[in-house]
Amino acid sequence: MGSFHTIFLLSQLFFFLFVNCLDVPPSLTSTSEKTSSPLPIETIFKLPSPILTWPKGEGFASGVIDLGGLEVVQVSSFTKVWATHEGGPGDLGATFFEPSPVPEGFFMLGCYAQPNNMALFGWVLVGKDVTGDPSGGALKQPIDYTLVWGSDSSKINQDGSGYIWLPVPPDGYKVVGHIITNSPEKPPLDKIRCVRSDFTEVSELNALIWGQDKGISLYDLRPNTIGDQALGVHTGTFIAQNVGASLPSIAFLKNVKADASSMPNLSQIQALFQAYSPLIYFHPDEQYLPSSVSWFFKNGALLYKKGDESNPISIDPLGLNLPQDGSNDGAYWLDLPVDQATREQLKKGNLQDAGVYLHVKPVSGATFTDIAIWVFYPFNGAAKAKVEIINVSLGKIGEHVGDWEHVTLRISNFDGQLKSVYFSQHSKGIWVSASELEFLGGNKPVTYSALHSHAFCPKAGLVLEGNGGIGIRMDTGKGQSMDTGESFLVVAAEYLGSVVVEPPWLNYTRKWGPKIDYSIANETKKVEKLLPGFLKSKFEKFIGGLPSEVLGEEGPTGPKMKESWSGDEKV
Repeated sequence: MGSFHTIFLLSQLFFFLFVNCLDVPPSLTSTSEKTSSPLPIETIFKLPSPILTWPKGEGFASGVIDLGGLEVVQVSSFTKVWATHEGGPGDLGATFFEPSPVPEGFFMLGCYAQPNNMALFGWVLVGKDVTGDPSGGALKQPIDYTLVWGSDSSKINQDGSGYIWLPVPPDGYKVVGHIITNSPEKPPLDKIRCVRSDFTEVSELNALIWGQDKGISLYDLRPNTIGDQALGVHTGTFIAQNVGASLPSIAFLKNVKADASSMPNLSQIQALFQAYSPLIYFHPDEQYLPSSVSWFFKNGALLYKKGDESNPISIDPLGLNLPQDGSNDGAYWLDLPVDQATREQLKKGNLQDAGVYLHVKPVSGATFTDIAIWVFYPFNGAAKAKVEIINVSLGKIGEHVGDWEHVTLRISNFDGQLKSVYFSQHSKGIWVSASELEFLGGNKPVTYSALHSHAFCPKAGLVLEGNGGIGIRMDTGKGQSMDTGESFLVVAAEYLGSVVVEPPWLNYTRKWGPKIDYSIANETKKVEKLLPGFLKSKFEKFIGGLPSEVLGEEGPTGPKMKESWSGDEKV
C-alpha cells in the first residue's frame, strides 16, 4: 500500500506540473484569468521619439483643417466610457471612449472604439462650424436619440453596462458617429453634432472592431470612393449593427474645399521622410539586391522593340530614349544584356548605389499624406512554396527581370504623425498600425524584404501567402540593410504642380522585363514529382490561382502603371 500511495502522489505531482506548464488557449481560460493581467489597450502608444517641428508651410501640421466651412481637429486623448473583456480580435473585448478634452468652439461628432488586443492609438475628428450661416450652418444638434444596443442583458464580462446610441439628425443633416454611455438615460442633445449633408458622403464597412454571436457587431468605416482625388474624410468613428437589423446610416465627412492647402510642401516632404524613412533588411541568403534605375541602365539593360528584336538599344541613364507615349501594348520591353557574364552580374543589383523613389499624394480628402517608397530590383528570383509539411523550390516560377516593390507611409496632415505603414506583397499587401511596428533610430520603421520575391513584411520570419497549408513562402531575416533616408528622390507629387519634375523613365508605360521563355506547366510538373499523390491536385489548383505577377509570366510594369498610383493600396 505504501508503494501504491507513493506512486499516486508522484502521479498527482506530475499532473499538477504538466497542467501548470501548458500554454492554455484563450478559449479555455476563465473570465477572471483573462482580465488578471493588463490588457494591451491599457497602454497608450507613442512613437519612440518626439514629433519634430516641421518646416514652415501653408496648412500642413497646423492642427486644424478647413473642409470648406467645417473646421476639424484630430483628437487622440480620450475618456474611457465602457469596456467589455471578451469577444472581438483575440477574444479580449473592446473599449469605448469619447474624445476629451474637446478644443473650445469644437463639438464631438462621434465616439471611438478599439479592440483590446493592441495599445491605445486612435483618434476621432471634432468639428467647428465656420460657414457663418446661423440657420443652415455646417453643424446642428440631433433632435433625438435611438438606442441601438444595451449590454445590461448580455452575459459578458464587462465594466458596468454600456449603451450605444444613434443620433436622430434634423432634415438636411447626417450622422457621422455613435454616442456610447454607461447609463440607460438618453444623452443630452447638445452632447454631439450632426453634419450638413453636403459635407458628407457615403461610407462602407471596413474592419471588425468587436462583436457578439447573435448580438451586435461594430466596424470601423471607410469611404465609398477612394484614391488621390477622393474627397471622403476618415472621421475615426465606428458603426454598430444588431444582427438581423438594417445597417444604421453613418456617413463619412467630405472635404468640399477640395484643395491641397493641408498637404506638405517639398521641404516638409523631405523632413517627413528623414524622420520616418524605413530601414530595409534583406534576407541573409538574398542574391538579388536593389539598385538605382540609372545603374541598371548604365550597366547593360537593353530596350527591345517588337519586330526588331535583333537590334536592342542601350538606354540613357535618365531614360531619355525610352518611349514616352502609348499604352502597355507589347511593342517595347526591357531586358538584361545578352552577354551571360554581364547578365548575371546585373541580376545581383548594387546595394551601394541603390536608392528609393518617392511618390507623394493626398488621401482621405487631403487630411492624410501617403508617401509611397518605391524600390527597384534588376531581377526577381524564383519562388519557394510550402505544401503542408513539404518545402519545395518552384524552379523558374517567379523569376522575372525588373522588379518594383513598395512600402507606403500614411501620415496625418494635422500634426505630421506617422499613423500606419503599408507593406506590398505581390499583387496586394497589408496595412499595419504604427503601434504594432518595429522601430530603429528613432521613428524609423523596420521592414523586411522577402527572399527572392522582395515582398515586404513588418516582422522577420516566415509568412505564408496562401491557405489550407499551401502557399508561397515569404522568408525574411536580418542580412544586409538599406537606410532609405540616405538616398531618396521625390519623383512625383502631382498636387505640387511643376515643383517636382518627373524623370523620363517614370512615364515609360511598357514592360520592365520580357515575357517568360519557359513553361509554367513543365515547372509545375517538376515540383509535383516531389509531392505525395494526395497533394498533387491541391498544389496544381493553388498554382493555377496565382496572379501572373507572382508566376513571372509577364514582365512587370513601372510604378506609375500600378493601380495604387492614383488609387488606394490593395489589401
